[in-house]
Amino acid sequence: MALVTTSSSGVNDGPLFAEVDMGSDFNAPTVRATVVQASTIFYDTPATLDKAERLLAEAAGYGSQLVVFPEAFVGGYPRGSNFGVSIGNRTPKGREDFRKYHSAAIDVPGPEVDRLAAMAGKYKVYLVMGVIERDGYTLYCTVLFFDSHGRYLGKHRKIMPTALERIIWGFGDGSTIPVFETPIGKIGAAICWENRMPLLRTAMYAKGVEIYCAPTADARDVWQASMTHIALEGGCFVLSANQFCRRKDYPPAPEYEFCGTEEELTPDAVVCAGGSVIISPSGAVLAGPNYDGEALISADLDLGEIARSKFDFDVVGHYSRPEVLSLVVKDHPTNPVTFTSTTETEEKTKIK
Repeated sequence: MALVTTSSSGVNDGPLFAEVDMGSDFNAPTVRATVVQASTIFYDTPATLDKAERLLAEAAGYGSQLVVFPEAFVGGYPRGSNFGVSIGNRTPKGREDFRKYHSAAIDVPGPEVDRLAAMAGKYKVYLVMGVIERDGYTLYCTVLFFDSHGRYLGKHRKIMPTALERIIWGFGDGSTIPVFETPIGKIGAAICWENRMPLLRTAMYAKGVEIYCAPTADARDVWQASMTHIALEGGCFVLSANQFCRRKDYPPAPEYEFCGTEEELTPDAVVCAGGSVIISPSGAVLAGPNYDGEALISADLDLGEIARSKFDFDVVGHYSRPEVLSLVVKDHPTNPVTFTSTTETEEKTKIK
């Protein structure tokens, strides 16, 4: 493999490419895909969007057709923070931390979504972007999808936040587990540890996902095993994007504190080491994992590899036993409040 890494100045000298011969087939298209490994500019959403556009332009300049950003890239992943929460107590500073975090989140739809759509259209790429979505005063860890014509396609809300994430993020429901059919393949996403939920993965396989995006905040070595397993299990390409962050990428203490470790951290200390990776349906690592710094990690995806892999194992096809094991997915929205007058008005409108 020939790899080109990010320079120490933080400016990419070139994409991080793995030159892998996947046995290209003239009947199967090849898609150039890039996963972005970079840090949010915390509490500064306009600046983060500017950074996203620079990275998107750079990836498009290398011919990328699909670009995947990390979990919570817009809005930020609040690593190390506990928002002043202990059982039975919340602190005034923790409430103020949440207010600032809420302010940095984005509405969907909203002006930031319009800007992301315009970026995708300007650079003619399919864009998968991790954001913190604001819905009133509840936040969701969300992935947004855009096509290369600048159209917003839809979203996936994380259905199960992990550990302390549950104090700041709401839970998605079955109505936002999309797989979008596009000219470059069927694209879907699951976020971080919900990738370890076998029933969620099975739902995505049943929708025919071919390019399985896995934005994450997990930089541990064991994450790579999960990504390889999903590629093999689903017979799909897996594109996992994580942030690479140093302590100085977050606001300084006391405004922002890494609970329990703040005194041990220097400004250059790595608090999230990345590990972004692209894996083929056969389990071959095409690019990454990278733990060196911010980078664009890219590979050419031969979509013919999907059929070659599913010849061995099609988890919701010839390798399934629906008369023994089956799954029911409740894919309707679950609203806490329903107004009957609104429902009746909508029904009358449909009848007319």
